[in-house]
Amino acid sequence: MTHQLTTPASEEQIRALRVGDAVEISGALFTGRDAAHKYFHQGGALPPGVSFEGMILYHCGPVVIRDERGEWKAVAAGPTTSIREEPYEAEIIRRFGLRGVIGKGGMGPRTLKACREHGCVYFHAIGGAAQVLAERIRKVRNVYFLEEFGSPEAIWEFEVERFPAVVTMDSHGHSLHAKVLEESRAALQRALGLEG
Repeated sequence: MTHQLTTPASEEQIRALRVGDAVEISGALFTGRDAAHKYFHQGGALPPGVSFEGMILYHCGPVVIRDERGEWKAVAAGPTTSIREEPYEAEIIRRFGLRGVIGKGGMGPRTLKACREHGCVYFHAIGGAAQVLAERIRKVRNVYFLEEFGSPEAIWEFEVERFPAVVTMDSHGHSLHAKVLEESRAALQRALGLEG
């Protein structure tokens, strides 16, 4: 079964999700990469009128162009590696009331702890499918910090419809990434004859 989730999401909706759940996300979705995370970590504020409460932050450096009408259009929007944001994510989840983070590769124990404490999940998006994922972006609502950070690092506000992702870190302390790492280490130990 695929869960349908519309932003802003409630804590109750997020806590109902478990590792392995497939989700389709609709509504507003914000991007944020290295520059945005460092900016927030250093105490930077959201632009006036913008709220991350109940929202999802997408680790993505999209390719966004102007169409023939002069309007923004996302043509590629694949996930970037999330672990780079591990030093910052827990504080951003707590400070801004995020309910989800999307990326690839998973995140570490600090983010997992913040997800459990504040009712947030990590969604894994499909790498290598940037153009396909961009097709789920119905509209570019706005862009923030474009001049300060540059296009890939700016915070883009998208309107998405049925954006596909899988819960790989839930709000109950479970992490598929940690489980895979643990099982891989055990298999390596067995292969090298080092167990026990």
